[in-house]
Amino acid sequence: MEDIQQQLAELRRRVARIDRKYADASGAATGTPVTPAAARRLHAAPSRSFIEELMSGEVVATALGEHFETGKVWERHRRHGSVEISSLIELPEDLLDSLSEGAIPRSHPVKWAFLDTETTGLAGGTGTYAFLIGVGSIDESGFRLRQFFMRDYGEEPSLLARLAEYLAGFDVLITYNGKTYDQPLLETRYRMARARPPFDRMEHLDLLFGARRLWRLRLESCRLVDLENRILGVERHGDLPGEMIPYYYFEYLRTKEAMRLVPIFHHNAIDILSLACLTAIVPFAFRRPDEAALRHGADLVGLARWLLQGERQEEALRLFRRAVDLGLPDDLLFRTLWDVGGLEKRLGREDAALAVFTDLAGSRNPYRARALEELAKHYEHRQRNYAMALEMTRGALALEESAGLRRREERLKGRLARGSAGRLL
Repeated sequence: MEDIQQQLAELRRRVARIDRKYADASGAATGTPVTPAAARRLHAAPSRSFIEELMSGEVVATALGEHFETGKVWERHRRHGSVEISSLIELPEDLLDSLSEGAIPRSHPVKWAFLDTETTGLAGGTGTYAFLIGVGSIDESGFRLRQFFMRDYGEEPSLLARLAEYLAGFDVLITYNGKTYDQPLLETRYRMARARPPFDRMEHLDLLFGARRLWRLRLESCRLVDLENRILGVERHGDLPGEMIPYYYFEYLRTKEAMRLVPIFHHNAIDILSLACLTAIVPFAFRRPDEAALRHGADLVGLARWLLQGERQEEALRLFRRAVDLGLPDDLLFRTLWDVGGLEKRLGREDAALAVFTDLAGSRNPYRARALEELAKHYEHRQRNYAMALEMTRGALALEESAGLRRREERLKGRLARGSAGRLL
């Protein structure tokens, strides 16, 4: 909140200076005083200069033209919610290994580029431009942001060339939904400009997938702004909704009133800072799951399910049991207990599996019929207790009709009948 207020105050001071400049110029020409409002009407700021006078930054010239760039640094002593900026450069080089599934085994944080785009639409395709591209990076001074902005469509080739040059200093690209949106969009823009995209040499980690794995069972939304609030503890004030950004840019193109751009630059900057700070949280859980500092059972369940995809069953089982101990909502609790029982069974621990299935069979829940069927299998095949197996099967049938259960019922009835006949002989 303090940052945006300081920026706006500075912008107002610059606007006042511009007003005075145009007022002085008009007064000298006519010999009469000119109010600031009249000066703005008489001397509309040139489309190629107004933004440079309003915002700190510079016009960058390349072989392909010009565009505007601005930068910002969050110093080491500052915080963004729960994360200290100084801690970013101390992140371990192997932090991204597990979450990237081995694609990024080791990389120093200073080689990570955090990228986010602001575009003229959300549909993508050849008609969508990335008019503002922000790249964040970690260094000894803190967290550094560079924003590349095209003041008009004709500046895109220059912006893209400069972006490629800037990204050459990094090995890893980190985004939020960037594999689906930002990178494909930028690759399209490079192809349209007959230029080579800079991403082939970079490993790309899209943090969205890890974040969803951890938090989708607990949080209604895993949008970056929601995680920023719920996980980092940051609440934005006066932020511009993402869906409004294209309209603000189109209005800027029409009027050249650069004040309309300030919320867009701020929105992009905070998105990138939050992305970097979440990178200091999300990959740690995947790096050493048993040591994950997660305080919610649902988060542990999400992590355990990820481990199961990699056939890391023992680790997943420990996390499932920790999640149950921490507490889960009923629907997730019953599903987790079902997963625990299945894992214990696959790992050959029949007694542990039997205890879990017995618990599930003893209460009303969505997995009760399946738990009764598992008990029926146990009593039939392990204990040869056909009467108990038949009782479990009929209990399951009372809850859920199934052809398989009917066949099991008939088979057990036959076994019991044959056993009774043998005893009579």
